Amino acid sequence: MLQREPAAPTPSSAPGQAVDAAGAGPAIGEQPDGATIDGRSARWETHREERRRALIKAARRAIHRLGPDASMEDIATTAGTSKSVFYRYFGDKSGLRQAVGAVVIKQMQDTLAAARQKATQPREGVTAMVAAYLEMAQTSPNVYFFATIPADGEGRPSGELSGFFDSVTAMITEPLRHLLGDPESTLLGYWPTAAIGLVRTTGELWLQAPVDTAKPDSAAMAQQISAWLFDGVGQVLSASPTTSTTAEG
Repeated sequence: MLQREPAAPTPSSAPGQAVDAAGAGPAIGEQPDGATIDGRSARWETHREERRRALIKAARRAIHRLGPDASMEDIATTAGTSKSVFYRYFGDKSGLRQAVGAVVIKQMQDTLAAARQKATQPREGVTAMVAAYLEMAQTSPNVYFFATIPADGEGRPSGELSGFFDSVTAMITEPLRHLLGDPESTLLGYWPTAAIGLVRTTGELWLQAPVDTAKPDSAAMAQQISAWLFDGVGQVLSASPTTSTTAEG
């Protein structure tokens, strides 16, 4: 059953109080004393923000069930409201994607930062952050892909996602300064950025892979990605029985 959107607080004005152009009641900051914020306006803004947060939460649950390609109408129906309500609060599907992305990305940033803080060595920190990233994405691949589908259609991260990977690049860069020798070296800018590409691409392939006995769990996948980043593929190949037999033959 669809929920009706709560009505806005009824506007009114008392003598001497200014009313804004939209007729929403006394304009903020225009009371006779010039200092008091209108209480009705403040309550309405609080209501709108609370309603917006509730809609984002409901949208995440709906997307988790429906998949990242769900339409606004299906998302609204599953969330128990109408499509017009989502358009009123978010403008369009891109606006909803940005709103969901902002919440998801903030949670991931906080989790990755906490994982890094617990580590004592650069490699340990990177491995912990990769593991945290994979674990969070795995809790709902549908929501992850909905929030991270590039808006420009060209495969580049945008909006909240772009800022997220920028912040993760910075988190990876700092503990690696002493490993690269010269803190001012231009090489410092290459490795972390390339590492982000490897982590994201590998992680998303891992998320989409079917679950079977051959699929590693998040911890094992994080260890493998970290090995590729720090040791390169050469050591992985040299440890392979097939490669060793071929080299000896």
